[in-house]
Amino acid sequence: MYRSLVGRSARTGAGLAAAGAVLLLAGCSSDGDGDKNAQPVVSQQPKENDPYWVNPDGKAARQIAAYRENGESENAELIMKIAEQPVGEWIGPDNPQAEAKGFTEAATEADRDALLVLYNIPHRDCGQFSKGGAADGNAYRAWVDSVAKGIGDRRATVILEPDAVLHLVDNCTPQEFHEERYDLLKGAVERLKQQPNTKVYLDAGNAGWSNPDALYEPLKRAGVEQADGFAVNVSNFYPTDASKQFGRKLSEKIGGKHFVIDTSRNGNGPYTQGDPAENWCNPPGRALGEPPTTRTGDPLVDAYLWVKRPGESDGDCKGGPKAGDWWPQYAIDLARNSK
Repeated sequence: MYRSLVGRSARTGAGLAAAGAVLLLAGCSSDGDGDKNAQPVVSQQPKENDPYWVNPDGKAARQIAAYRENGESENAELIMKIAEQPVGEWIGPDNPQAEAKGFTEAATEADRDALLVLYNIPHRDCGQFSKGGAADGNAYRAWVDSVAKGIGDRRATVILEPDAVLHLVDNCTPQEFHEERYDLLKGAVERLKQQPNTKVYLDAGNAGWSNPDALYEPLKRAGVEQADGFAVNVSNFYPTDASKQFGRKLSEKIGGKHFVIDTSRNGNGPYTQGDPAENWCNPPGRALGEPPTTRTGDPLVDAYLWVKRPGESDGDCKGGPKAGDWWPQYAIDLARNSK
């Protein structure tokens, strides 16, 4: 059983089809009607505040189009709170080069940076809601290499392997896989950093972890010193201030590394009711957090990001669909509860 003191991090799944990236390059409209001349329902945020790319064909944008077609204007306006912000694009397992190329080319065309999430480490999620990952170490190395080739020399920020280090520390990942995982993570950092305009942030858990001292050496072994920094609160709900404090403690022990914070769903903080072992999974009453921005007011915090895509399920718990599937009602609730 996963230990509740850590809190689950990712749980989004990584099944974004490569066809989505291809559709973006083809200029398809977000309502899926194939009219290449249709105007997207969202536009880019001001670059000086938020340099990351808003996907005009994302799930939230498609939901807005569907609501408008059905005359559900109130719901459309609520979902706009999500659709108008840049969110992480989780690269799938099957065609990583095409996806990475499609997203980064679309971002470059809009003069923005792509935000990508890599979540395909072997033995992912300890066999739970988002279990899976590459078949073995060689398959993972080839997958990362394909992602890097797809990025090319375009600007991209990569969030690397939510949960992967934390699950080594808490022994959720079996001991016999530890050495390989450290090697794979360090190798992924090194490969991605060969791309001239790629930033890499290694996932470092969340403020629910009560023992930061246990994370310093594992993060170093996983290559954080070669990365641009680390990410905290990915797919979790801890407040931004708590995440800053947690990140600063880690930064002090790993060379003053900068970090980014996932603020996508932390507007009301973590859920404290029900079964503590599953208070991370589709908790009710949560809200959108601070909008993505690189203007954080903190020299160590490079950005607030929406790494987890608001409205996607954490797993088939509390009435939700499988991990990574779009859940319109949960998206509406997040938006309605936000300030």
